[in-house]
Amino acid sequence: MGWCTSNKQRLWLINLSKETQNYNWPFELDKINLYAYQNNFLSPKECEDIIKKGKSKELEKGNTNNNNLNKTRESNISWLSPIDNFILYRKLTDTILNLNKKYFGFDLYGLTEPLQFTNYKAPSGRYDSHVDRCFGTQIRKLSVIILLSDDFEGGDFELISGDKPEKLKMEKGKLFLFPSFILHRVKPVTKGERNSLVAWITGPNFKWKNIN
Repeated sequence: MGWCTSNKQRLWLINLSKETQNYNWPFELDKINLYAYQNNFLSPKECEDIIKKGKSKELEKGNTNNNNLNKTRESNISWLSPIDNFILYRKLTDTILNLNKKYFGFDLYGLTEPLQFTNYKAPSGRYDSHVDRCFGTQIRKLSVIILLSDDFEGGDFELISGDKPEKLKMEKGKLFLFPSFILHRVKPVTKGERNSLVAWITGPNFKWKNIN
């Protein structure tokens, strides 16, 4: 049985239970949001500084778990550590902890992987549908994306959790946070360059019960 999300659904469940004589009552409602955001997380100057730093490092082809380059993903990336921008890491920490407390409630370790600067170029820069978690790796619980530039066309960012993908209203400097198990994609950039910053917040295993 799936969780209910409103009192109206609770009543529907009670009526259904009366009909089936199978009385069900969920202990808790699902309070995990699809995403959360922070407007103006970075200033235009901060965005430009991160782009400059990201491009100053040796860019490499963005990879996938199955090394299926070009078919799934076409982008260039570099990595930023706390040494590159301590203030940015401090700002991320405070904002992520605040948003997680309000909208997700996950147990977290922190930013145990470096930040990823990502550059998508027209006409085929993209990242097809994928999730950020991967079997046998650190347990990614939350994903961060921050748009660093807005002088491009295409490159929509979409979360896919139902029949119709939800296009997020990306703005330069705006931070989005979402569960790493949510399917998402970056659609092809058709003009210019799309620059963004990506991060993953890891944590202990999701709680489960051994039924063996």
